[in-house]
Amino acid sequence: MRKMMTIGIFILLMLMLTACQEEEVQPAPEQPTDEAAETVASPEQRVVEFIELWKSGDFPAMHLNYLNQGTQSVYGEANFVTWQQELHEQLGIGNLEVTYTEPEEDAAWNKEQPADFPIQVNFDSAIGPVEFKKTLTLLYESRGEVEDWFVEWDPSFILPKLEAGDQVTTQVTEGPRGEIVDRNGQAIATSSTGYEVSVVPENFDMSQKPQLAELLGMSEEAVDDKLNQAWVQPHYLVPIAQIKANQATLDRLFTIRGTSQTEVVMRTYPYGRALSHITGYLGPITAEQLAEWSGQGYSTEALVGRQGLEEILQERLRGETGGRIILKKQREDAVITSVDNEPVPGETVALTIDAELQQAIYGAMGEKAGTSAAVDPDTGETLALVSSPGFDPNEFVPNITNSRFQELANDPLQPFFNRFAAVYTPGPVLQPITAAIGLESGTLEPATGLDITGKSWQRYRSWGDYRVTRPRDDVANPIDLNKALIYSDNIYFAQQALNIPNNDFRTGLENFGFGEEIDFPIELTPSRISRDGTFGSEGQLADTAFGQGQMQVNILHLATAYSPILTNGQLYKPTLFLDDDDQQLWNENLLDATNAETLRGSLSNAGKELGIELAGKSGTARERGEETSWFVGYSLESPEMIVAMMIEGEEPVAEMVEQVIDSRK
Repeated sequence: MRKMMTIGIFILLMLMLTACQEEEVQPAPEQPTDEAAETVASPEQRVVEFIELWKSGDFPAMHLNYLNQGTQSVYGEANFVTWQQELHEQLGIGNLEVTYTEPEEDAAWNKEQPADFPIQVNFDSAIGPVEFKKTLTLLYESRGEVEDWFVEWDPSFILPKLEAGDQVTTQVTEGPRGEIVDRNGQAIATSSTGYEVSVVPENFDMSQKPQLAELLGMSEEAVDDKLNQAWVQPHYLVPIAQIKANQATLDRLFTIRGTSQTEVVMRTYPYGRALSHITGYLGPITAEQLAEWSGQGYSTEALVGRQGLEEILQERLRGETGGRIILKKQREDAVITSVDNEPVPGETVALTIDAELQQAIYGAMGEKAGTSAAVDPDTGETLALVSSPGFDPNEFVPNITNSRFQELANDPLQPFFNRFAAVYTPGPVLQPITAAIGLESGTLEPATGLDITGKSWQRYRSWGDYRVTRPRDDVANPIDLNKALIYSDNIYFAQQALNIPNNDFRTGLENFGFGEEIDFPIELTPSRISRDGTFGSEGQLADTAFGQGQMQVNILHLATAYSPILTNGQLYKPTLFLDDDDQQLWNENLLDATNAETLRGSLSNAGKELGIELAGKSGTARERGEETSWFVGYSLESPEMIVAMMIEGEEPVAEMVEQVIDSRK
């Protein structure tokens, strides 16, 4: 009986425990809320409008219509607007772009909850591009009868880590300018060490200003202009000028109290005059350049390319500015970096030019007035391009004196005039081109001779006083192509050109590139058949056949036009950059192999007649009443280079070219 009672009590206890557990796991009944959460319109449109005002710099509208009450109370309108405007000017902020991450299409917006939008801020500055990420937070607020989303803002939306009261300064580091190198990697425009001379006004003895101006190659007034700039304070270090690394000058400057010298990078041109019209030079930016390049980060103190490739390649050679934006914190009395950009060097540009060949040609010309070009006939690469005399671009670094500039500008040999960009009357060196056109037309039989008597000739009496003349009349008849090329027989080539039917002679010249713009980095005047590209008379056509009349050629085009004689008819465009595609076809089938071989034989014989071991054509022409001497030729042993040269006056040009080619062996 007692056992049965014990079992009953145990069962009763278990039932009671189970009941308690069931009661514990029962979920509590939901309590009704006082008010359902209220959803409102998306803040995205407000974000878009705020960003547009930000990008346009309309800070007053941002403050008045878009900042939330808490932000407006902390940052008054004058503080918000003026500080941003001043920082934008101080930091050179431009091209501001702000983008945001769009929310999900089905996003619900609660007026009690802030709305967060991830944004990306990008802009250009005095130290280069700046970019950072932030979260733009909007709060739903009431403004009178209006309820809408308003932006919660602080100064770190201007710059990372920026706070109210911070002082902002910059340290700007210019990106190194890229080099220009030749086909072998030899620098033709590069950088070297110079010195910037500065003055602390309160320590400077003004009685020594004349000596300082003399050593710096500037006027006393120019020194005053530097010292009287609006920002200068007596204890400031004021940069006055940059000079080259001349120890004697530096030693004398060291004795002037209140001056200091700091190493700087300066441009240098190792090949000087020989490459001056290709490289150009670096100099202070002009007002025209500053206007043309507005918004690209140039200041009035910038040094930029002023001529030649230095100017043409300005954007490729220009390094990207770097530096730091520094914040002096008001709260912590600390100095921190907000933005740190590494400067990026400019591009190194390699040319097809062989600098040693260029220098050899310039040396052979002896700085006589003239021009020369050398090309690879199989690729179109420009191996040399000379204008003589040149100028020394190193004289422009950092600044050329006005008196020296005027001296060069008034030099009768015109060292600033780029002769390889000009055109000249070619005379007999055009005759091989005329022969090529005649051979391909089928009207010129190279072995068939013409009986020519006397030094002058005219086809019809209707030509009046005009007659074709030739240099000599003592060459035995008959005159065939070989004799005509050797002795520059103008009458032979005039007759051959007149025999070419219709307009085929003009078309033939056009096929060789005459009258066509030359696609080249440095602007070149195109060769021309005549002023209007046509022949106004038979006499003009006859003159053109031997390179007179209104015919004019560019030296680089002339060298290139001889290429089909070596390539069996292929004509390639001249190139200047080493990374350009080789063999850019200009025209083809200008000569078949047989006719090309015929011309090579005659040019070889012409060289022998001149007493040189080159194949080529020489001659003289009249240019504005003055004589010019010409030669175009190549090595018999290794004809991988054609050299064309013109010297003003009577000069042994063929021997000059031979000297250059021999120096390459």
